Amino acid sequence: MTPIDDYLKNVEPAKRKELQRIRVLAKEIVPSAEEAISYGMPTLKYQGKPFLGFDAHANHIGIYPYSGDVIATLKAELHAYSLSKGAIRVPLEKPIPKTLLRKVIACRLQAIRATH
Repeated sequence: MTPIDDYLKNVEPAKRKELQRIRVLAKEIVPSAEEAISYGMPTLKYQGKPFLGFDAHANHIGIYPYSGDVIATLKAELHAYSLSKGAIRVPLEKPIPKTLLRKVIACRLQAIRATH
């Protein structure tokens, strides 16, 4: 059991399913991703740096790329979602498409690689 498995046990089933979908897709992109709980939410790390956090809220799933630059860079493509500097709020009834999540992850990984 990973810390994320422990976390997901306490999430209601419909939200757990979406968080698990995000986790599986991210791990397909970064099979070596480390799993952790950071800022109280499931987080995946690459080369020791967080690249994706995801959490269930009352009416949305929060996706956190741990970089305001990612959201700024992809703002036009993320226009359908409520955004803050560090969060993408995805309505429960409209899951984020795989292609868009892949872009978010790829953008963050590019930034991490640029610092190494």
